[in-house]
Amino acid sequence: MGETPIFETNFPGLNLVSRGKVRDIYDLGDSLLIVATDRISAFDVVMPDPIPDKGVILTRLSEFWLRHLGGIIDNHLISTHCEHFPEVCRPYSSMLKGRTMWVKKADALPVECIVRGYLAGSGWEDYQRTGRMSGIALPPGLIEAQELPEPLFTPSTKAAQGEHDENISFEKMVELVGREVAESVRSAAVALYLKAREYARERGIILADTKFEFGMVEKKLTLIDEVLTPDSSRFWPADRYRPGGSPESFDKQFLRDYLKSSGWKKTDPAPRLPGDVVLNTRARYLEALKRLSGEDID
Repeated sequence: MGETPIFETNFPGLNLVSRGKVRDIYDLGDSLLIVATDRISAFDVVMPDPIPDKGVILTRLSEFWLRHLGGIIDNHLISTHCEHFPEVCRPYSSMLKGRTMWVKKADALPVECIVRGYLAGSGWEDYQRTGRMSGIALPPGLIEAQELPEPLFTPSTKAAQGEHDENISFEKMVELVGREVAESVRSAAVALYLKAREYARERGIILADTKFEFGMVEKKLTLIDEVLTPDSSRFWPADRYRPGGSPESFDKQFLRDYLKSSGWKKTDPAPRLPGDVVLNTRARYLEALKRLSGEDID
């Protein structure tokens, strides 16, 4: 296992502008430094116990995917190597190493861009209630984790920390960002998902769904933030996939299932995580990294 887990960062002399559920973001003037900590959240609540090496795994996977998918759309990544970062960052290289992306500044769109290839998570809950997913009618009689007839683009609002994202229709997204941008985002998100899904299948992983974020860099639509990580995606081992329930996964569904079974009420303070839950969550994230990128951190 790697170095001591990092729950949060504080770098004197660097301008911390955001502390999200997982990432600490520093403004460097004309660029940003995105530091992936080892924090983990579930049901929009940050757990008190970090997952060792999680930030390194997320950064490695995001870098891998940004490069693999670069032919579809531009992205914001400048470098993940500390020696390339601005001089002001150098005193903090030991903490930044392996878990940090130096990126272009972007005007982020106010929507989460979700593509779903399978009926799971909030999409499954929506379907059970309404027979629809984000307002899109689906065939009757589908079961949990079933593959959809075709991938669906289902945007959501971008909620403040501690609040829940809300699934919205495509027309509502049009109201928020304009039709031309909305259609460009939908096209790019589905193309990214399809290419990633094909690649993952070749490595024995089903990419059930994923969340992308986009922004404008010099008026050009750009892929930003993390990409196709176990935090933003559902990864299922293909050889153990069975529809009709919550499949085994290489993502934080393991943690969600533990919390549901523990009796924790989502309105209560976040519980301490048992050691085996921490280690099993780490193992699943690491397996995703190994299978998808061929890399290891151990």
